[in-house]
Order: sequence, then C-alpha cells, then structure tokens
Amino acid sequence: MSGKRYLKKTVYEAAKERIKKTFDEFDNVLIAFSGGKDSGVMLNMAYDYAKQTNQLGKLGMYFLDYEAQYQMTIDYVRKVFEKFSDIKRYWLCLPNSVPTATSMSTGYWIPWDKSKKDIWVRKMPKGKYVINEDNVPFDYKVGREDYTVQEDFGKWFSGKYGSTGVMIGIRATESLDRYRAIKSKRKVNDYKMLEYMVKINDQTVNVYPLYDWETRDIWIANAKCGYTYNKLYDLYYQAGVGIEQMRVASPFLSQGLGTLKLYQTIEPNTWAKMLGRVNGVNFAGIYGGTTAMGWKSIQLPPGHTWKSYLKFLLSTLPEQTRKDYQKIFKTSIEFWDKRGGVLSDETIQELRDAGIPLEVKGKTNYKTEKKAVQFHEYPDDAPVKEFKTVPSYKRMCITIMKNDHTAKYMGFSRTKEQQEKRRKAMEKYANIL
Repeated sequence: MSGKRYLKKTVYEAAKERIKKTFDEFDNVLIAFSGGKDSGVMLNMAYDYAKQTNQLGKLGMYFLDYEAQYQMTIDYVRKVFEKFSDIKRYWLCLPNSVPTATSMSTGYWIPWDKSKKDIWVRKMPKGKYVINEDNVPFDYKVGREDYTVQEDFGKWFSGKYGSTGVMIGIRATESLDRYRAIKSKRKVNDYKMLEYMVKINDQTVNVYPLYDWETRDIWIANAKCGYTYNKLYDLYYQAGVGIEQMRVASPFLSQGLGTLKLYQTIEPNTWAKMLGRVNGVNFAGIYGGTTAMGWKSIQLPPGHTWKSYLKFLLSTLPEQTRKDYQKIFKTSIEFWDKRGGVLSDETIQELRDAGIPLEVKGKTNYKTEKKAVQFHEYPDDAPVKEFKTVPSYKRMCITIMKNDHTAKYMGFSRTKEQQEKRRKAMEKYANIL
C-alpha cells in the first residue's frame, strides 16, 4: 500500500479529471446517490460535465431508500430527482437485509417489509422511476444484503445499457478499510491500474472520484459552486454535531447511533414511527451519545471484573444469540493463545507497563513491522491507546453492548456459516409472504 502523494492540483481539479476519464472510458456513468453531502457533490459535478459535453444521455443515478430516514432527506432527494429529470433515474425501495446496531437479538432489519406495511415509517414513494419488490428488473430475493443488491443493480444496468462506471462517493479518510480498498496495490480487481477504479465484472466498474477529499473539501465545493445540499446538515450543525459525525443514510448503523437521538427533536413524528418499527431504537436513542456507548471509556459496574460482567451480559441474551457470541469469543481466546496476533512496539510496551503478561514472538510473515504476540492468559482489560487491537474481556463486553453480532469491533468478519444461516432464514421468510 502506498502512502499519500501530494500533487500540484486541487482535489476538485483531480476529481474533474477522474470524471472526464470515466465518461471517456465507459458507455454509461451511474451515480450512487444517498442524499448525503459526498454523493450530492459527486452527482452535481458529473451532471455539470455531462451537460457541458452533451453527454447527458450517458448519465444515470439511483437512490437506495431505507424507509426509516429523515423526511428532510427524502424531500431533498425528491427535489434532486425532479431537477435532474433529463437523465436516467431509479429509486430503489426493496426489502433488503440492512445492518442494525440497535437490537440485542438480531443484526439486521428489513425495510419495506410487506408483512409490516401497516407500521412502515413512510408510504411507498410513487413515480415511474420507483423500483420495488413487485417490479424489480433483476434477479432478487427478499432479505438480500443491501450492498449486494446495489452491486446487482449496477450489473443489471450495465447489462441493459452497456459498460458502466458506477460512481460512489466514498472518501478514504472516513475509515482505514475504505483507504485500503481503494489504495491497495495488491487489488486483484483493479481496472487498468487506475487506483480509483475497482472492477466488478467485464461490464461494470466502481469509480471513486472523491476518494482523496476531506470533509471540508465537500463544503468548500458546495459553497464555491453553489450546489444545493440536504439542509438536514444545517440542523445538525445548529445542534452541535461535528462535521465528521453528520450522517444521513441508514440511521441504525453503529456509526450513526450517536446522532440517532436527534430524530426526537428534528422530526418527532418520524421518531414515533421508528420506535414501533425497529427493535431497540428507543434504547439506542437514549444511550447512543452517552458514556454507555463511549466504549473504551465505559466504567465497570461495582463488584465485577470484565470477565464476570461478560458472563452477566451473555446471560441476558436469547439462547441462539448467546451461543453465537460464545463461539466467537472462544475463537478469539484460542487464537491469541495458540497463534497470536500482531501489535506495535508502543502497544507492547504499554501492556508491559500495565503488568499484563504476554509473549512476544518477534517478526512475522505478515507484511507489517508489528510483532507477533501471544496471550496465554486472556487480559481482563487493556489500558492502551490502540484499545481495539488488543484482546480483552472488556472488548468482548463492548462487542455485546454495541449489538455487534459479527464482532466487527474485534476484527472479525461474517463467517460462511453466518452467511448461510442468513440466506436460509431469508428464503424461509420469503416463502411465508
């Protein structure tokens, strides 16, 4: 993976060059529009270029509707659809499997679920561009993961209209995983050695024209170019939310729990409907921005070690959920005892200073300067700066309290068994509609 390399041009100029390259390279350009600030700037820039070069016929956009969203966002999206009526438009309202961190018993929920139509947060939008379960034009099953559905939609679009560059407003500074996905030199799906393009299939390529932008660059572009944007951001600003924490997409992701409570003030009617729609919303709204969700700084209840508190938390869970967590935690304990993970010299010294026993194995075969470390006695807590990287019973407790059913916080990803279990559950669910 290469480091940052600064050029003698602005990120705005670089993005314009990438947009031109995308139009030159593909028969079509499809914008993944979320109603947020990043995709909004990207859409405006692509539209301006297409109009200036008489290529509006190549441009399309789609919006994935999560049902439980701010009405302000939906109103803004509708205005954008009306404004850009001279390009291809698609509004997806599908019963996808969407991650949620509000529920203790499940890691996902299903928007636009027909069986729960009487408690939908909003009515199904109307328009020729609306795609729902009844008219979806590509192979689809109820409960398919939302990211998979977006990829399938892009493949369908390119199959119908020809080679397509799907523009996605991801910025690498938002997470290290996103940075790796875009900048890694070991990508097996690279497209013509262009680091901002990722090949999906022979006809479909994801394009990230804003990958090197900072949050402030987005707002500078809005101000200088006079782009319209979702005014929800203004209310966030007035409420004291930092510009890096402002989110307008699916509100139940772990990243958005800190601002979930603002629904109560900004749109109380929407909030009232959300309470009856998604399990655990009220708890997350109350505690999402408090110490209870401050993770590393959370305090241990009196009379407990983190190990004993973990046993208590597990005892409060449904049986299958408890077994799933226990299996993950057992895997972690065995991994750090027998194989070991990698930690930085600084973290190793912090652990030694804290008196936590560990065994340093030295250099590894991994492409990293970090050292392999084993813990034959699983730590109760890890008072280090890089807390998430070190195993501990406290980290396990936080994983449960985050409703992190796949233990992503601990570095796990969904297993094949979990994926197969979800697939079977969704097939069963589809058959009873």
